[in-house]
Amino acid sequence: MIVVDDLHKHFGGFHAVDGASLEIAEGTITGLIGPNGAGKTTLFNVIAGVLDPTSGRVTMDGEDITGLPPHTLFHKGLLRTFQIAHEFGSMTCRENLMMVPGGQSGETLWNTWFGRRRIADEERALRAKADEVMEFLTIEQIADLKAGQVSGGQKKLLELGRTMMVDAKIVFLDEVGAGVNRTLLYTIADAIKRLNEERGYTFVVIEHDMEFIDRLCDPVICMAEGKVLAQGTLDEIKANEQVIEAYLGTGLKNKDKLEAGA
Repeated sequence: MIVVDDLHKHFGGFHAVDGASLEIAEGTITGLIGPNGAGKTTLFNVIAGVLDPTSGRVTMDGEDITGLPPHTLFHKGLLRTFQIAHEFGSMTCRENLMMVPGGQSGETLWNTWFGRRRIADEERALRAKADEVMEFLTIEQIADLKAGQVSGGQKKLLELGRTMMVDAKIVFLDEVGAGVNRTLLYTIADAIKRLNEERGYTFVVIEHDMEFIDRLCDPVICMAEGKVLAQGTLDEIKANEQVIEAYLGTGLKNKDKLEAGA
């Protein structure tokens, strides 16, 4: 589904992404791991159109999408979430979901005067879909709470819910487990797995929690210093000397630290 070919992103003399090449197969949940500063989030930002690449190419289903802006990629079904949730805090959780689909009739001044029935019909349909999404994610109890008042884990589930309000094909999740308690992390993992198996979503997940990666992801890609070091199952990644050196710089004798998510 996604092919990244010799991608570079430079910030002055710093090469955050330095010739990364990888492929994301349709229908997979791919894990992206690596030490801090490996270039994982920058790679996400370039693929998702948040940053323009210095050079290289990104294709989606064979179409060149290099440098396309996020709103264009959104309509192609490529969505991205962030390590820190970007909710609209003063709106309810249900309203956060309802505002996601584009092209709503209420967005034009003309329709607010002369198309009120159409707007009301759309809002009823959107409300029903938002309620269905929250039920799927088991967060229906927060529907009427202000999004700024719910927990970090619930905000992450809400971000996942946004992807369900449109026809997402591939979703890039950046450290979905950051700041989330273990119980909610399992809820998020189950939701991702169900979306993959039942609705055909493709996911790419940046995460430092190796238990979370092991629970969900195959294959796993490891980056370091802006490059792709290895790709395979998590067990294969853990046994890779280059990967262990990138994390620890101390060789196989400290392999247990990698397995613990160091």
